[in-house]
Amino acid sequence: MNPSRTHRILIHLAALAVAIVILAPFAWMAVASISQPADLIARPYGWWPEHPSFSRYSEIFQGRGDDVAGAFRQSILNSVIVAGGTVAISMTVGVFGAYAFARLRFRLRRLVLMVFLGTYMLPPIALLITLYLLMSSLGLLDTRLGLIIIYCSYVTPFVLWIMSNFFLSVPPELEEAARIDGCSRMGALLRVMLPIARPGLFATLMFAFLLAWDEFLYALVFTSSSAAKTIPVAIADFAGRYSTDFGLVAAGGLIASIPPVLLAITFQRWVVGGLAAGAVKG
Repeated sequence: MNPSRTHRILIHLAALAVAIVILAPFAWMAVASISQPADLIARPYGWWPEHPSFSRYSEIFQGRGDDVAGAFRQSILNSVIVAGGTVAISMTVGVFGAYAFARLRFRLRRLVLMVFLGTYMLPPIALLITLYLLMSSLGLLDTRLGLIIIYCSYVTPFVLWIMSNFFLSVPPELEEAARIDGCSRMGALLRVMLPIARPGLFATLMFAFLLAWDEFLYALVFTSSSAAKTIPVAIADFAGRYSTDFGLVAAGGLIASIPPVLLAITFQRWVVGGLAAGAVKG
């Protein structure tokens, strides 16, 4: 039965209300990034600045290399390298590991998977001292490689957990048919399992990227120079000791949100189906 016109109107109104609630903070950041400091503290607060200025964006992209704006440009490159390296390693290890947990039967399989999930559930601060001492002994403090290794330690269990559910949702008869036709187990994984699990693969990739892109605590503790600082730490550096340019913070936040938004738009048609498929079995 087709929904009534009233029902459709209510659905669209509800969707509009949710969109406004979600997009309102981004709209405020956009306005704050082009507002003068006096406009941000004016009472009553105006919805649009009297003298909008894009000077903060020019400061970020054209400022000197030895100030916080120059460090922010370097942090963009650092975040891309760290998040990209983390996703590449975690997805490669996680996909093969998830397939093993979903299809192979070996002793203590469930226990090993629970151990991996337990490491993911631990609060980051509980591992901070241990990881710091380990990175210091390996000479990896204030390096992008050190951040990639640390991020992989909790992104990989996340990939294992999500992708194992996706593989469990794929009927094993499809893989068995490929094996009968002459495929090896690896061939069945690459030619049958991964194409079928592609929605879950893209959804997991996106969330793994967000985990690495948005991480703040480890990046704050393990980096001290612009050679390895990521975007969250660089934005925090915009806050001065005695005053803070909230417009500059807003401009940095908007720039930092561009890669995740582009990634979500690119993979949006796979994400919804992937999330639903991953919830079928656990």
